[in-house]
Amino acid sequence: MISASDWQRYIFKLAKINQKAAELMQQWMEQHGASDFLAIVNYAYALISKYGESSAAWACERYDAIAAAQNSTVPAAVPAATATYSEVAKSVGGALKQSSFLVPNTVGRLVKQAGADTTLQNALRDGAEFAWIPSGDTCAFCITLASRGWQRASKHSIRNGHAEHIHSNCNCEYAVRFGGRGGVAGYDP
Repeated sequence: MISASDWQRYIFKLAKINQKAAELMQQWMEQHGASDFLAIVNYAYALISKYGESSAAWACERYDAIAAAQNSTVPAAVPAATATYSEVAKSVGGALKQSSFLVPNTVGRLVKQAGADTTLQNALRDGAEFAWIPSGDTCAFCITLASRGWQRASKHSIRNGHAEHIHSNCNCEYAVRFGGRGGVAGYDP
């Protein structure tokens, strides 16, 4: 069982990574504006690559620690790929169509996705179970996902290689367990 304090430390560190990327994008947008689409995409892609790799690496560390704590003999976790340039361009373009103020949150969401993808892709590889663990002021969508409880990772849970429901300004995260035992203290689907 993952203690509530260990879980909070994990999600806090992931949230800091996501938030840092979003803050840097916000600063860049304030300095350079929203008129040069290519420059925005290039900077967003650089941030998402750098901070997404950090998110994925932290998710690997946590995955391996959980596996070890549950005496599961699985290969070391492999970090998921960060968003491709075309995925970044599509997401940034969609955000800009609504408001340039949405671009920083889009960057943070794509960074967060790298960590979530890492957890789910490794869980699928290892036959582990996952659960969406709510955190903080949780939206109705995340509560619905969390209410599903523990479920075996499958290709259905990873569409087109990604955890598809990741959204901005959310500290909810995936947890894994092996052999139907373990979990996160305080999580009650």
